[in-house]
Amino acid sequence: MGAVGGGVSAAGEGLSAAGERVSAADEILDIVDENDRVIGQSPRGEAYARRLRHRCVFIQARDAAGRIFVHRRTPTKLVFPSLYDMFVGGVVGAGETYDAAALREAEEELGVPGLPLPRYLFKFLYDNGAGQTWWSAVYEVRCDAPVQPQAEEVAWHDFLPEDEVRRRLGDWEWVPDGLAAYERLRAFRSMG
Repeated sequence: MGAVGGGVSAAGEGLSAAGERVSAADEILDIVDENDRVIGQSPRGEAYARRLRHRCVFIQARDAAGRIFVHRRTPTKLVFPSLYDMFVGGVVGAGETYDAAALREAEEELGVPGLPLPRYLFKFLYDNGAGQTWWSAVYEVRCDAPVQPQAEEVAWHDFLPEDEVRRRLGDWEWVPDGLAAYERLRAFRSMG
């Protein structure tokens, strides 16, 4: 998820940061300024419709062999349906920390409880130039357990070697925010 629509079922329900069932459109998000300071709250549906800046997390999951978890989103997703992604993740709920959201989203989207806390790498402001903008925290996590992604979230998945992911960049249609996060992650790793 890497895309912002993570954590919500095809029926439009998800879990709040407190673990309560809520409609995706009614989930409350922190609205933030250009410096990632909270300036208010808004239901997700309103935040999307009014293009209010909010927060999300991107978690790159790798297996024991170092392969990257890649998936294609279902056609029923609210955001970026049927596109490929090399991250799991989603929005950060109101009052929720980036770290807590990263663990929650990774466990939900991979279907693996008890994952280690994803490791924070960096944060950037995603802006598609058309008014969609959100602060994006990028993480990584190792997942040695068999994954069981939610059928309403993931139409296809596999762990792919990084060179195959790079080869597929021009062949598959990727979620744009995940692609931006992936490009920044590659640059981040090349500097380290």
